[in-house]
Amino acid sequence: MKKILIFIVLAVGGVYQLYAQEKTGAFSEEGQAFLKEMEDTLALLAYAVINDSLPEHRFGACREMIPKLVRALKVENSFRYPFERLKSVSIQYPRDSSFRIFTWQLYVDKDDYRYYGALQMNTPELKLFPLIDRSFQVTDEEHAELSPEEWYGSVYYNLLDVDGPNGKYYLLFGFDGYSFFRKRKLIDVLSFQDGKPLFGAPVFVHEGGRRKHRVVREYSAEVSTRCNYDELLELVIFDHLIERDGPYGEGAVRYPDGSYEAYRLEGGLWWHVDKVFDQVSEEAPRPAPVLDNRQKDIFGKQ
Repeated sequence: MKKILIFIVLAVGGVYQLYAQEKTGAFSEEGQAFLKEMEDTLALLAYAVINDSLPEHRFGACREMIPKLVRALKVENSFRYPFERLKSVSIQYPRDSSFRIFTWQLYVDKDDYRYYGALQMNTPELKLFPLIDRSFQVTDEEHAELSPEEWYGSVYYNLLDVDGPNGKYYLLFGFDGYSFFRKRKLIDVLSFQDGKPLFGAPVFVHEGGRRKHRVVREYSAEVSTRCNYDELLELVIFDHLIERDGPYGEGAVRYPDGSYEAYRLEGGLWWHVDKVFDQVSEEAPRPAPVLDNRQKDIFGKQ
């Protein structure tokens, strides 16, 4: 009787697994094997793009990587393959998993970085939008709407779904190596019009009603800065920057001063907050040193 029950459970489990695969659109065994093989190759190429010391090797690896990635993504239902071994490539998904974005950086020289990317829609057949970095041609980056062919290139490290007044859009948090003395972090806006991606939208509201299509924060390469969404505070928080002369003759550069600005979401728009964490206490939070009243030593004994 037990053997019969085990057989029934296994049979039902097998049927359910086949049904689940059909329902979720899982790729075939051949497709999975091919994707794994391509992932191994792509991982090596992506590592070379970032880490190889010779420019010709970095450029060559990048040139080979692009068609191989496209070839891998042409496998039916490739959207479900996570490409976890591509450590040098950022892959960001929205909560609704309607698409994903691949981005990576190519170091050209100390004052020149190029960015590459692709946006893959969540469809069984490949629907892919190549992202062409044209940031060096954008003259007013904070007030421009850009197509995928004129993308402001960066490596995205976070993505946030937002319900706006005209429908859903997404905030993209990115890093731009920019130059030897100056780095940039940006908050871009991604929306879809007639099924095609569009970058930039006037959702950042500043004092006097001024609006920005994207936020670009340039700062000294000597420091690190914060620019991300804080889920606990429900704010986009970034360092307040002040300008001063750099120590290496590079001219005026911007440094964080220890205070923070933010954007708060209201009505589908992001309203600028001039200063965060500005509470001042009349008394110190600890009126006496903690160790004065300790009951145990460092070994935990009385």
